[in-house]
Amino acid sequence: MQPFHYRACLNISRNVETCTKRFFHRQRLTNAAVQKKRSELFSKELKRQAALITDVEKIEVKYTGQPDDCTLIMNKNMSTPFNCAQHIGQAIMDRSVLAEVNGQVWDMHRPLEEDCTLSFLHFRQPDPYYVNRAFWRSASIMLGGVLETSFKDDIYVELCSFPSPNVRTGSFVYDADLKMPSWEPRKEELRTMSGAMVKLSLSALPFERLEVDAKLAFEMFSDNQYKRAQVPNIAAQGEKGNSVVLYRVGDFVDMSRGPLISNTCHMGKVSIVSVHPIKVDSGELLRFQGVALPKGFMMNHFSFGILEKRAEQLNTGRVPSIPTLGNIRGKQQELSAAK
Repeated sequence: MQPFHYRACLNISRNVETCTKRFFHRQRLTNAAVQKKRSELFSKELKRQAALITDVEKIEVKYTGQPDDCTLIMNKNMSTPFNCAQHIGQAIMDRSVLAEVNGQVWDMHRPLEEDCTLSFLHFRQPDPYYVNRAFWRSASIMLGGVLETSFKDDIYVELCSFPSPNVRTGSFVYDADLKMPSWEPRKEELRTMSGAMVKLSLSALPFERLEVDAKLAFEMFSDNQYKRAQVPNIAAQGEKGNSVVLYRVGDFVDMSRGPLISNTCHMGKVSIVSVHPIKVDSGELLRFQGVALPKGFMMNHFSFGILEKRAEQLNTGRVPSIPTLGNIRGKQQELSAAK
């Protein structure tokens, strides 16, 4: 039995007793329990995929960059660009945010699949376009993790999605459903969320990447009506046509095409500045917005305050399209039939 919130139950059923059971089943969910479940499924699948590699094959990785060009012999489908950076030097390992593998932007913790060329991308390079987008996207993922842990257990936060990163908008974003459409955060609450972002940054956690089958992703996000509705479409757009890319930071797991930055420690000054109600097909969500700088980029309080003021304005990025309950059930049946 899939848990749906009370309003949805009233719309789809005339059986008051059934609706009440679904309502209380949903109320028993907590974000802590759901995070633990998703992280455990992530770990289990990571271990299963690792066990499929029975023979260690070697690949040639031709690195170009500082301090010197070199060729590394690494392990196919096991070694990552981050592992290569460890062999090259501490400075390269610390500053590298993304990798470029055979000309393709690549996550630092994504295993290398074949003989390849390799270079690293960082925030201070002449054209930081891909790095900036990855930073903004990663900030949204971190914000999602903070939202799931910032509220008391009686408030079940359902994350929806975030628009494609656009630095020009002045803010990173996450849209969420708190079941409290009239909620307006106090300044103290925004500061608390900002503090949680700082704490996450100081934890220096890697962004782990894992590509999984759509059925597993559906199971992982079965407790979130928005996420599970997105799984089939995301899977259809994936490279394999039926897979979803997941990222884990700490115990928080989310879907994203990526790439993301290497580590939360790459985030410097950060502030969650505003929450705006936005209208969607099924009702209303809250758009949480923040602004951040990469680590090592210094800015005085006055200048950063200007960025905060700009970020407070409603980010006009794409508003999520929420599938109807019937479409959700249809997609669920398609995945079940594929098992």
